Amino acid sequence: MFFDRRMLALVTVLMLAGCAEPAPEPGPAVSTPTVEAAPVVTTAPSTVPSTVPGAVAAGALPAVMQHGPRSSKRVALTFDADMTDAMAARLRRGEVKSYANLRLLGILEQRRIPATFFVTGQWAEEYPEVMKRIVGNPRFEVANHSYEHAAFTGDCYNLPRVKPADMTEDVAKTFRVLEPFGGRQTRYFRFPGLCHDRAALRALAPLGVTVVDGDVVSGDPFARGPDPVVNAVLSQVKPGSVVIMHVTEANALYTDDALPAILAGLKRRGLEPVTLSELAAG
Repeated sequence: MFFDRRMLALVTVLMLAGCAEPAPEPGPAVSTPTVEAAPVVTTAPSTVPSTVPGAVAAGALPAVMQHGPRSSKRVALTFDADMTDAMAARLRRGEVKSYANLRLLGILEQRRIPATFFVTGQWAEEYPEVMKRIVGNPRFEVANHSYEHAAFTGDCYNLPRVKPADMTEDVAKTFRVLEPFGGRQTRYFRFPGLCHDRAALRALAPLGVTVVDGDVVSGDPFARGPDPVVNAVLSQVKPGSVVIMHVTEANALYTDDALPAILAGLKRRGLEPVTLSELAAG
């Protein structure tokens, strides 16, 4: 399973940096985040105590989903909707126009492509009308990406950190923000920066979630054109892959331009886009 964490590290640092236009020099090397003694599975657990996708028994250490079954000719397209305090400040100052890529949504809608959106609570609060548009599409589902995209470990590409005592509430608060919108809600959760350790997983145990990383990093934030995004996805994608992209227009300018070529490349390979819950179901 190919996973370019160096690319992810640079992308995450750039996002935290307030979305500066030029890419800064990479900082000091950081250790690769790992999950100590956590169960790692390719699909959601077989025993699900409710009908909500991703839901597991509260109290169990969450499993970590990297990809779906490799025997399936399906892939999940996931789009992160990040909103950090720095990003919100740039919006308030008028330095960026929008962190909601409506053209990308339009492409997915027009082509009837299923997708899963990992939404931060702050993004949902900033863009309630866009959230209504997402949940109103029966082909889209919504997952949790924390409240303000802060780190859940002490060494996560310079992201500000959620206090350990506040981790459970951060994720619970985001569910409270997302759930009133309705639509296809899930109990999937993606850590900011994909950074998690045993303590972070233990903090999520009371919430009955499935953690989702992914095995295809698009690198769309701060890409200097659509081609690198297309190449990154199509060079890594396999049957069962979980593709990580972004719907945050101002710091992922070319995702919408890259999407048609990505969809065409998936079709050539005989790979069908589905939601994360559909992929996990096998």
